[in-house]
Amino acid sequence: MKTLSRRLAIATIAISAAAGGSAAFAEVMVGGAPMLPTKDIIDNAVNSKDHTTLVAAVKAAGLVDTLKGPGPFTVFAPTNAAFAALPAGTVDTLLKPENKAKLTTVLTYHVVPGKWDAAAIMKMINDGKGMASIKTVSGGTLVAKSAGGKVMVTDESGGTATVTIADVYQSNGVIHVVDKVLLPK
Repeated sequence: MKTLSRRLAIATIAISAAAGGSAAFAEVMVGGAPMLPTKDIIDNAVNSKDHTTLVAAVKAAGLVDTLKGPGPFTVFAPTNAAFAALPAGTVDTLLKPENKAKLTTVLTYHVVPGKWDAAAIMKMINDGKGMASIKTVSGGTLVAKSAGGKVMVTDESGGTATVTIADVYQSNGVIHVVDKVLLPK
């Protein structure tokens, strides 16, 4: 059955490519809003009702222009619920102007240079015999693994986030929605 599913997926991609590739970058709904592959990371994220905390944090850290830039970037984007699960007061503390450097480090820990869709990450995991180390823009490392068909990302503090929505293509990269905030050492 797995082989049949894989063949169907490959056939769908091949048909899409032959038809101009539009289905390969189909719009995905995130936070009740369509994520348009013609828009950049910021222009899409501001429309997701599930990412208002992330957007506020990106603005507070002064990273808007960077994430509107050419990239490409891969962003592991925590939801509002992921931020709410942090210890009480953590988000408010990070958003204070005097903590901008720490906030920037936390946010850039969720960003990887390059455009790494789920297929590329799974290939890295398979090539790494079940795990892949991924360098982030902040200089830290994430470890990706696969379990039950889902990609799991573990941070340097031992926390693990699950990719809940993969392959949200942007004009300057790709977003993977995650259910936890990833924390550097």
